[in-house]
Amino acid sequence: MDMSSQAPVGTSSLDQIFSLGAVRSDLWRDLLVAAQKWARQEGDNQVVQEKFQNLRDLEILHAYPGRHLMATLAAHLQEDRHTAFVELASRISFAILARYYKDDSREWEANNDVDHYGDIRHEGESLGGGRPYFEVLVVAPGNSPRVERNVQLLRAQRRKEDDFVYEPVVVDNFQDAFCAISVNSNICAVAIFEGIDFKSKQSVPLLDQAIQELDVHVDESHLALQLAVTLADYRPELDIYLLSDLRPEEIASDERAKSVRRVLYAVEEPMELHLSILEGVRARYQTPFFDNLKRYASKPISTFHALPIARGKSVFKSDWIRDMGEFYGLNLFLAESSATTGGLDSLLEPTGNIKKAQERAAKAFGAEHCFFVTNGTSTSNKMVLMAIAQPGDIIIVDRNCHKSHHYGMVLGGLQPYYVEAFPMKEYSMYGAVPLQNIKRALLNLKKEGKLDQVRAVDLTNCTFDGHVYNTRRVMLECLAIKPDLVFLWDEAWFGFAHWSPFLRPRTAMGAASYIEKWMANPESVKEYERQQQELGDNPSDEQLLSTYLLPDPRQVRLRVYQTNSTHKSMSAIRQGSMVLVKDVDFYSIEPQLHEAIFTHATTSPNQQLIASLDVARRQMELEGYGLVNNAIQIAFDIRSQINKHPLISRYFQVLGADKMIPAEYRQSGFQDFLVPGTNWDDAVCSIRDDEFFLDPTRITLVCGTAGFDGTQFKQLLADRFDIQLNKTSRNSVLLQSNINNTRSDVAHLIRVLLEISSDVEQKLTKTGEQGRLRFEERVTSLMHDVPDLPNFSHFHEKFRHDSNGAVAVEGNIREAFFMSWKEENCEYVALNSEECDRRLQEGPPMVSAKMVIPYPPGFPILVPGQVISRDTIEFMRKLDVKEVHGYEASRGLQLLKLR
Repeated sequence: MDMSSQAPVGTSSLDQIFSLGAVRSDLWRDLLVAAQKWARQEGDNQVVQEKFQNLRDLEILHAYPGRHLMATLAAHLQEDRHTAFVELASRISFAILARYYKDDSREWEANNDVDHYGDIRHEGESLGGGRPYFEVLVVAPGNSPRVERNVQLLRAQRRKEDDFVYEPVVVDNFQDAFCAISVNSNICAVAIFEGIDFKSKQSVPLLDQAIQELDVHVDESHLALQLAVTLADYRPELDIYLLSDLRPEEIASDERAKSVRRVLYAVEEPMELHLSILEGVRARYQTPFFDNLKRYASKPISTFHALPIARGKSVFKSDWIRDMGEFYGLNLFLAESSATTGGLDSLLEPTGNIKKAQERAAKAFGAEHCFFVTNGTSTSNKMVLMAIAQPGDIIIVDRNCHKSHHYGMVLGGLQPYYVEAFPMKEYSMYGAVPLQNIKRALLNLKKEGKLDQVRAVDLTNCTFDGHVYNTRRVMLECLAIKPDLVFLWDEAWFGFAHWSPFLRPRTAMGAASYIEKWMANPESVKEYERQQQELGDNPSDEQLLSTYLLPDPRQVRLRVYQTNSTHKSMSAIRQGSMVLVKDVDFYSIEPQLHEAIFTHATTSPNQQLIASLDVARRQMELEGYGLVNNAIQIAFDIRSQINKHPLISRYFQVLGADKMIPAEYRQSGFQDFLVPGTNWDDAVCSIRDDEFFLDPTRITLVCGTAGFDGTQFKQLLADRFDIQLNKTSRNSVLLQSNINNTRSDVAHLIRVLLEISSDVEQKLTKTGEQGRLRFEERVTSLMHDVPDLPNFSHFHEKFRHDSNGAVAVEGNIREAFFMSWKEENCEYVALNSEECDRRLQEGPPMVSAKMVIPYPPGFPILVPGQVISRDTIEFMRKLDVKEVHGYEASRGLQLLKLR
């Protein structure tokens, strides 16, 4: 798995499992170019044969073009039929690129007169009749006539009445099966026969390393079951069926059979397998709420409730707003309702199809419970905080987290204990919170006798700029200090990660699943006891901070909450969010969570938004693996194209992990995705071991070296080139690839960056030495004359409770917040005034009345009750951004009067 931007064209080692799925069409086009040269007698037949053989090795993992077409191509090549080879290779290449083979059965035939390049494509016999197409991986012993017969019988079961249409992909060993589900995102189900081999007949050195990293120990006597477990761990959404010639009832009782949807007796009628496959896909395809909403919209309903827009009559009969109806379409209004009957359901207290939709989403994301939220993840965070904690509880929280966490603590009367992320001063941004800072906070609170007050650890995973925590390690080590801690992981930007086997272990639910398995293993108690002996009776704080702590699995209460902005990375309408829960004590706080939902959720949720959450889950279960792989590959393409282009790289640069994450947090030594020689194994080691890992889909583009600040460059891209992006810093912008992006988007971005780079180059040429000096001064100002990033100072003593002679870090943010509501409690001091400097020098201390959030960087540099330090004042004075929430330049800093 070459993790460079793409596999070198013309090579296709079978175990380049990460990149080959994305560049498969490129390899076909490369073969076609070589074949066309050969046909014109400008190229060598040997080159075509090598490229064809590489593709032949890869295509065993796909149903199309299949053995028949590949054998036909091989015959054309062997017998020097240039024209026939080029025509068939061209048709296959285009069918793969345009996905025609999913609909037109003629694409599967050697002779096809379809003109792919004309204006009108002739209609062929429909393969699926508009039905969704997928592929079934059949893993069966090689050279077995019975297996081939069973595959043909399986094909023969397909009927026009089936909801879906599928084609089988047949391999005969463990390693090829693993490669197939890795490369082929069309695979939705796997049928495993007993008697398979382990080793591939091809050389797969990278996969051999990967198998070791996955801790797969070959068990020849139960290889089919072992394969089922491995495939389920890698792609848990797959339906896996095991077919046994012996005693299927004994296999079904094996613990590992939990990974199998159904165990079948191999000699039974293939119809059972066929129907099971369809039923499994149908279960994932069903969207309980969306299906009911469509049925509701088709009924002739008279509405006598408070929603005039329902059914659209007030819109389409109007002379003045009919254009809105024409713009959005009739179905939007037919599906609008404030009713919770007639096939619909209540989001506040679901008992019908919304409840079923949430249960399906929970299962899909590896959670025990799921709650849909239509007010965005800002509301999801407030709901969870209100449910898990009571007034006065201490929450250890990243100071740079989203404002919803700070406001959630204001509303709930919680006391934030702010922990600091590592700074990246040169780019005016923060990273994530080092684990030592979190552990130190817990140990300090323990010394102060406050550990019982600590309720939760609240962190953002991944951060806006792509820093992903080692969630497994954070939770294990924190639970070693306080075994009943609750964890809230804000994964607003990271919901898609469940569908990547590389990123899933770093999600909240992925890590919680691992910890569950670890706790259930008897070896975990032995590991814990060994560590306790090594640490001794009274380990020092330094010992505890430097040790990878293990909790006592007998004491741990695993309680994990993940909030997920579904709309940010999946196909949900804006504000669509989910709360995912894996909490052993959920029964005890379930009433509180329902109260939190009643408090924060609207009583008029948007039906279309709920439906989009339902559909987003369906899409990710059935094609999320391929979509996320494509998003990651697109991000690699962007990185590679920018950093290697001779002109673009002169003025722009994409920051790699080595620039975004200090070396001490990259224990594996991993540098970046684009470092030559980096492969699947390196990435797995980094994900497993490193304290922080960089989300590959988040791309920090430095623009200060081209003379643009982030806000200016963002505006240029939007106004002149119709390119939208989100976050900026003083000298960079953040690009992110997602499941919506295509390679056309990449091409447009690269063309735009080339045009901007050319403009900069031309201006420097025209303006001469003086212009170059001014440009260099501008670059120096943006890249080097950057303000120090201020840390959180402390809460004023009025808003904290010191103990045991130690100054409390946590504070009563709620009291300070509401104190500012009375005008007589407030005063204003101009930011650049002498009074401000005098107060910093002589006092009394200036205490913030507001939450002050500049954009960028987009996090609160002041919160209510915080004493304002000189560092914060200097930072604000150097800020050159226009948008600062909580601060009015005309009035100055709003302060609390406490003297």
